[in-house]
Amino acid sequence: MTGPPGALPEPGERGALDIDPVVLRKVIEYAADQVPGTMRHGRRLAGIDVGESGARARVVTGNGDPTAVDVRLEVTLRYPGEIRTVVDAVRTKVDDELARITGHHVRSLAVTVAGLRTATRAAPARLQ
Repeated sequence: MTGPPGALPEPGERGALDIDPVVLRKVIEYAADQVPGTMRHGRRLAGIDVGESGARARVVTGNGDPTAVDVRLEVTLRYPGEIRTVVDAVRTKVDDELARITGHHVRSLAVTVAGLRTATRAAPARLQ
């Protein structure tokens, strides 16, 4: 490193940033869940509520380009709705957010609609 004391090194000399595939997966899932028309749904295990689940992604990195990712994404969509329109919006949002946040780009994105659900309504108030 050359230059006056206190000066920042050149960008090429600052090192590298590696982003774990788990982080990429979480960015992708969060981005997909933010698209209008996608839904989170309750998860149950042996009849017990264990929280909510949204989009689920599997991410494969590498294959020559370290910033390219291949994604398999499962989403639940609101019914009734325009499936193709929502899936196109999911593709756009995932690609944009992944590039903006991590600098990676989507090489391939396979979207599976795992379910269609109606919007849940609040249970009517009970009189006691």
